[in-house]
Amino acid sequence: MLRTVANRSEWIFRRSLNKFSRSALRVLTTRTLRNLSTSSSQKHVLTTISSCQPIGVCATNFVRAYSSYPDHIKVPLPALSPTMETGSIVSWEKKEGDKVNEGDLLAEIETDKATMGFETPEEGYLAKIMVPAGTKDVPIGKLVCILVQDQASVAAFKNFVDDSPPIATAAKPAAMPPPSPMPPPPVVEPSVPPTVVEPSAPPSSKTAPRAAKPITAVEQRGPRVYASPMAKKLAETQQLRLEGAGSGIYGSIKSGDLADKKPVEVKPAKDKELVAPQGGYIDIPVTNVRGVIAKRLLESKTTIPHYYVTVECQVDALLKLRAKINKKYEKEKVKVSVNDFIIKATAIACRKVPEANSYWMGSVIRQFDNVDVSIAVSTDSGLITPIVFAADRKGVVEISKEVKELADKARKNKLKPHEFQGGTVCVSNMGMYGVTQFAAVINPPQSCILAVGTTNKKLVANADSEKGFKEISTMYVTLSADHRIVDGAIAAKWLQYFRDFMEDPSTMIV
Repeated sequence: MLRTVANRSEWIFRRSLNKFSRSALRVLTTRTLRNLSTSSSQKHVLTTISSCQPIGVCATNFVRAYSSYPDHIKVPLPALSPTMETGSIVSWEKKEGDKVNEGDLLAEIETDKATMGFETPEEGYLAKIMVPAGTKDVPIGKLVCILVQDQASVAAFKNFVDDSPPIATAAKPAAMPPPSPMPPPPVVEPSVPPTVVEPSAPPSSKTAPRAAKPITAVEQRGPRVYASPMAKKLAETQQLRLEGAGSGIYGSIKSGDLADKKPVEVKPAKDKELVAPQGGYIDIPVTNVRGVIAKRLLESKTTIPHYYVTVECQVDALLKLRAKINKKYEKEKVKVSVNDFIIKATAIACRKVPEANSYWMGSVIRQFDNVDVSIAVSTDSGLITPIVFAADRKGVVEISKEVKELADKARKNKLKPHEFQGGTVCVSNMGMYGVTQFAAVINPPQSCILAVGTTNKKLVANADSEKGFKEISTMYVTLSADHRIVDGAIAAKWLQYFRDFMEDPSTMIV
């Protein structure tokens, strides 16, 4: 609620400031035009402008804009999320010449988080669309459309061209020049003719050749070869094989024996030819949303020490209570799901174990008073996590209504930024797909995410039954936790509370 009020107040303040700026510029323009019309010579006009450089430049630019075009509002691409740098125009909901009211849906913009609606900032008429639908990677601040106050001014912007300077981008660092090649080693002049020994046969084609590396006396095959230290150094430098007898004592090889030797040729392994795959294929462009999902999940798995704890919950009592609630509120068209109880149990368990309701902030661990549960929703454009705020203080009926509304808005790309940014703990339920058990990836900077499987029936021993057994309904849940914040014993304690709430839902209100 406070976040919504703050956002609304900021919007009102910006709108008032924009109106004040436009009014001030209109007054300045009027005065400048009067001065220009009453000036007796061009020299006087130039003198007036140059006498006050800042005001003169501003007035000249503004006169140029308003002398050719009626009063208008330039609408740039806004930042619809804290991490947004560019956006893609999915569609325009209004056409040129249409009447627009403040708050009307103007366009659908795909950000790095989701596809969101861009509302009209001012009342008026849409005079010109500067960026057509389907344009990708539009930088923040780029002019996307023009609004005018009256419909008669729309025609004046038919051939309007944006002459504003391009958006500045960060300069890429200059490429480092390649290092200069090393000079070749000096060749020692021979004093005694060497004994030329041909290199051994190359390895068979079945064995992959190794990478080229210096050959030393230690690596020679066959009988031991004696060589002087200088000869060994020279052989290593020039890639020569030490074989045979030399001119030294007892047939040892000296540096002069290597003068006419040729380096051993080591042929590099040939790259395997790329074989075209059987059948056709298509290349699917990576959307902004998919790119951000990939980036955040990679960051989570590589920087957060995940570990996983699983328990089995018996949910017979919960299913009976669910059927009872649905029957009671049938006339109100309320249908509570098992997932609504899971969200409630998750929130209450976080109240009992606040370590699971925390953020890792680097130098501090931030624990929250409210439990805002993010719920994973699959959409056509990717995964998004709308938030049930203060779920620990809401009943399952209220949670059920809110979840259905959020899921519907998510699938229609109608979520506002504050409805999916944040959250203190996350729930991912794949039970509706028949998944028995899985482990989810933590949504940073949160510390935990609960993965919920489907409900299964099983037989267990029961001494009170005539048959000696009974049928029960169970489900597996797996808690993925950040070991920097939540130790194993803390996660086990959290799951113990959660299982108690699921097996006896009445304990959630105690």
